[in-house]
Amino acid sequence: MAVKEKSSREKPIRKKGREEKEVSTERLLRVELVRSLIGRPRKQREVVRGLGLRRVHSEILRQDCPAIRGMIRKVEHLVRVKVVEKK
Repeated sequence: MAVKEKSSREKPIRKKGREEKEVSTERLLRVELVRSLIGRPRKQREVVRGLGLRRVHSEILRQDCPAIRGMIRKVEHLVRVKVVEKK
């Protein structure tokens, strides 16, 4: 059986729409989980976990971008958000 040799001219696979965008590093969001996830829908628990929050009163810093803002909007009744200006 012959083995097919790989061409050195193969292009790397790129996913469309995954290009990195410039993110404003001027503002950060301090997100704190203030309500329990017990009894909440699975989607809300996944969003909170995606933000990086694990326990009640845990806090994280995230860059202020539309993706993070959208996640916060889905669980705004569970979290407290403060805007922190980066120096």
